[in-house]
Amino acid sequence: MSQASTAVYNRVALIGLGLIASSMCWAMKRAGLAEEITGYARSAETRETARKIGLCDRVCETALDAVKDADLVVLCVPVGVMGAVAAEIAPALKAGATVSDVGSVKKHVIEVVAPHLPENVHFVPAHPLAGTEHSGPEAGFAELFDNRWCLLVTDDTTDRSAVNKLTELWKGMGSNVDEMDAEHHDLALAVTSHTPHLIAYTMVGVADDLRRVSESEVIKYSASGFRDFTRIAASDPTMWRDVFLTNKEATLEILGRFTEELFALQRAIRTGDGEHLHDYFTRTRAIRRGIIEAGQDTDAPDFGRGNG
Repeated sequence: MSQASTAVYNRVALIGLGLIASSMCWAMKRAGLAEEITGYARSAETRETARKIGLCDRVCETALDAVKDADLVVLCVPVGVMGAVAAEIAPALKAGATVSDVGSVKKHVIEVVAPHLPENVHFVPAHPLAGTEHSGPEAGFAELFDNRWCLLVTDDTTDRSAVNKLTELWKGMGSNVDEMDAEHHDLALAVTSHTPHLIAYTMVGVADDLRRVSESEVIKYSASGFRDFTRIAASDPTMWRDVFLTNKEATLEILGRFTEELFALQRAIRTGDGEHLHDYFTRTRAIRRGIIEAGQDTDAPDFGRGNG
């Protein structure tokens, strides 16, 4: 199939060249979804690395140059700087272009990005639910989004043709695509991603505090479950700091629920209520099975992730 016959956009600009942007680039190249991909990263070192590995067709020296004449601009920067980046690129955006993002929080992103965008530009926020604990331009790979979900955040004012094209792009990159409003997205992600990350960071921090357990024992015996907390806790600290500061309400609501559940489990353990514990673990095990049946993980040992 020739590239021209499958291209969804003539030019796609990626602002920020980390794991998600680099994976998007390889996924678009794999399926010929863009005629040209431009890229920009704030760090000269990152730009140099991107050029060295042939990441984009053109790695630009400024964000303005990267977005010039682009049909789709994707903000792949930490949530905390999205507003500033939107303000910076706004003057160079092409009329009729679509601006999107890959941020883990949506309500805040809309609040800080939308006011800067010209009226003749479409804004369709997005969130690919895919990632690894690795970051940087060399971490990306074309298969990252295969059979994962990408959530597009829309309302009744969102341009449908812009949504349809972006849907086509994400499906072309291997994703399943769903739509929801920003508030629902932020609450759903507080449950499925944000709070689990906070708990993982906490558990790793607790182990660090327990000096009675030597460091060598923590590392040596980590296969018993601690290792999988550390895998999550290895994620990018800047990104996660911004997530919790910008999705405060939903995360605090879910943390409150989590604390209540934890107290109930503490009480069951203290009072020897084995029935409560067994029922609880049976219910949570069924959720795990549902995730496997939905094709979002495997039931292979080691959480289906090999020994990486």
